Amino acid sequence: MPFGCERDPEGRFCFQLWAPAASQVLLRLTSDGREHLIPMERTRDAWYRHCSDLAQPGDLYCYQLNNGLCVPDPASRYQPLDVHGPSQVVDAHAFAWQDVRWRGRPWPEAVFYELHVGSFSPTGDFTGVEARLDDLVDLGITAIELMPLADFPGRWNWGYDGALLFAPDSRYGTPDDLKRLVQAAHQRGLMVFVDVVYNHFGPEGNYLHCYAPGFFHPERQTPWGAAMDFDGPHAAPVREFFICNALFWIFEYGFDGLRLDAVDRIVDGSQPDFLDELATRVRSVVGFDRHVHLVLENDHNDARRHARDGKGRPVFYTAQWNDDAHHALHAALTGESDGVYQDYADAPIERVGRSLAEGFCYQGESSAFRAGRVRGTASAHLPPIAFVNFLQNHDQIGNRGFGERLEHLIPARSFEAALATVLLAPAPPLLFMGQEFAATTPFLFFCDLEPSLMEQVSAGRRREFATQSAFSDPGLLHEIPLPGDPQSFLASRLDWSERERSAGRERLALHAKLLRLRAEHILPLLPGLHHGGRWQRLGEAGLSWCWRTRQGERLHLSVNLGLEPIGREHSGQAAWPVEPDRDRITPIYEQPVRQEIESSSDSWSDRLSEWPPGWVCCWMDAADS
Repeated sequence: MPFGCERDPEGRFCFQLWAPAASQVLLRLTSDGREHLIPMERTRDAWYRHCSDLAQPGDLYCYQLNNGLCVPDPASRYQPLDVHGPSQVVDAHAFAWQDVRWRGRPWPEAVFYELHVGSFSPTGDFTGVEARLDDLVDLGITAIELMPLADFPGRWNWGYDGALLFAPDSRYGTPDDLKRLVQAAHQRGLMVFVDVVYNHFGPEGNYLHCYAPGFFHPERQTPWGAAMDFDGPHAAPVREFFICNALFWIFEYGFDGLRLDAVDRIVDGSQPDFLDELATRVRSVVGFDRHVHLVLENDHNDARRHARDGKGRPVFYTAQWNDDAHHALHAALTGESDGVYQDYADAPIERVGRSLAEGFCYQGESSAFRAGRVRGTASAHLPPIAFVNFLQNHDQIGNRGFGERLEHLIPARSFEAALATVLLAPAPPLLFMGQEFAATTPFLFFCDLEPSLMEQVSAGRRREFATQSAFSDPGLLHEIPLPGDPQSFLASRLDWSERERSAGRERLALHAKLLRLRAEHILPLLPGLHHGGRWQRLGEAGLSWCWRTRQGERLHLSVNLGLEPIGREHSGQAAWPVEPDRDRITPIYEQPVRQEIESSSDSWSDRLSEWPPGWVCCWMDAADS
């Protein structure tokens, strides 16, 4: 890695810093209780380098610029004293891995569980996550997804304010603690993903502007700060920094995949652009003997990013978080139309149908939320596994004023119908921590920046919510928990005792049953699903989908998402064959009875006069002979 501090073949630690705006850089190294100021050699291309015989693992260091400011290493592997403190020398190869035979899992097997390390467990660290891995395996999870780990300022943060992208935040534990978590997950057959943020740095603790202003584009901004300059005259080291970061998490920590946050905020006019180059580099280095998956969050709905080769393998990115499916489901279930939901509230049932069948709901249509701009590209040609579907995630809960989970906004039967729909549809599903046991705790927005920044963040959030009809009452607006209030973080921590209560046990059992059925019946079909499915609307809030494999097998899924029954005159025969051929039909699931339909059971041949609210039916039929 060209950045940071690493051992060379002779065993010395070599320090490397790209600092084109610095006329001199000194390495300030504290070793054996003594401080050393060591001039670093500058090269023609503005790199400063020094290889030290003094440095040892655990030593602290920083880079002293010509104005006297001492800054942490931008590629620091560990910051024991937070973002403003010195970096620590880490021997990247000292950890004794015990999972060297692990090669990951094929993408179709993915069932995600997103979690925030700091609020997931009572201890709020990597060890606390490790202690719950067996519970997740028993649930049917195959991949945990960690919200960003990059070192952030203060005591708590969602992680999207990362300042030092190579250093796991010290509040969560040491680099070895994180490696032990990844290793423990692999030993249980769990993949581990991590969120990475390459569109901006956090507002506090990043010093690149002091000595490498070329990292930032002089005219582009994101909603969270200055945009990276990926296509300017000095972009090569900038691109390399972030590509090295992606490779760093995959190789040094053994992560099985990355989720790239809000890549629509990355502007790059070069060819290949940064995102294509990153994916190409990762895939060329990893090869095909190890399963590594790259997932995007991309408001542009750019299907090109998820193209497949002749063998069905991703050329660039494996999948995209399907915000369209979430927003459509949320609008259909809650009736909300504020903010982004205005793009779905006009025809929510149709938009649910299209997004679950074809991936993107917006495939070139204009978006009212985006001032009429055209959004998205055609996606029905992509396989369903090119999308990750969810009922909720950290954004969709935490960006509500009071951090309410979806199950707190709608009747239980509606939530469970939507849950079954997402878990039994072909796209890999994602759960957000706690939903499996009906957690009552909110997930609020929290951060711990310096006081003036906290004032700006709090004021900005109140301005944002003031535009929503739900907060037309100014009194309610001022009841929104403040991000900097310690109680906002503490209230968001999961209460694991809820898992043992009756409501928690029932919801947990439902999740486990649906995931077991997914593994048994849906997973074997996924390699044969090479394009989207068909869908139709039935009655006021009914939908039916059909996906067909190349071998001719068909997966059927029908649901009533409404609060009123759908009469047979509206439902037709979309839910089941008129006369089921038991040699061809494989019943999978029916709700609200919440039990599998056994082929010998009369329930499969019984005819309902109507679809009750919350009804779901899923079955498969064999290929025509």
